[in-house]
Amino acid sequence: MTESLSRGAGIAVVGAAGKTGAAVVTALDGLADVRRVVHTARRPGDHAVDLETGAGLAEALSGCRGVYFIAPNVHPDEPALLRNAMGDAADAGIEHFVYHSVAWPYTPAMPHHVDKARCEDELRTFGGLRWTVLQPCAYAENFAAVLDGAATAVDVPYSPDARFSFVRLTDVAEVAARVLVEGADVHHGATYELGGPQALSVRDLCDRASGPVSVKQVSVDEWMSRHGQSLSEDGRGRLSAMFEFYDRHGFTAGHAVFESLLGRPPR
Repeated sequence: MTESLSRGAGIAVVGAAGKTGAAVVTALDGLADVRRVVHTARRPGDHAVDLETGAGLAEALSGCRGVYFIAPNVHPDEPALLRNAMGDAADAGIEHFVYHSVAWPYTPAMPHHVDKARCEDELRTFGGLRWTVLQPCAYAENFAAVLDGAATAVDVPYSPDARFSFVRLTDVAEVAARVLVEGADVHHGATYELGGPQALSVRDLCDRASGPVSVKQVSVDEWMSRHGQSLSEDGRGRLSAMFEFYDRHGFTAGHAVFESLLGRPPR
């Protein structure tokens, strides 16, 4: 990272309680004053907001110069949440709004990706904010229990041989921190695709674990019965569509921009 990363303060991370938000907060440590904006405050200093209504957002963003916005996973109307945040960010005089999107946002077969494409369009056409979009690929951390040896079996609801450009969440967070602290003077108007350095299948990834791992494909219905019971019907539908797409096409993305922003190859 460049010397300019020491300048400025006041970065609000909206969605700080999730794994991505927590990683971005950690990456910003020592570089900027960070404001954790969450749905439910669980620790001192958290700013609790309601993204559905926008309640609490204006106060949470007041005095900040930058925002990193992460929506809840497979939300039924992410563009509405983003509109609330953009309006309050503009009113608060936010200098730089960074949106956490996804690689391949305009993919009609995956409705929650399309919602992110709509969000990107709304951000670009809003007119009152300087912005940057980050588009990460799938996280290797989704298989952390296997990779660190805590689990010896993995079931996936798509082909274990489908290819992904897996990325490390810590690398994505490092780029987010750089973009946020360098700010809009450097990064306004940019959309950065963040893919890993290799196209790997889940089977390939599991081969890198410390011990032998059993990899099995299960039906989407079976996976949902085990892991999706807490999801709404809409959320299950969105994930099912994503798994069916993965089964046919995998999910890969370029890594050249990622490497340039990191100053080293992504992991």
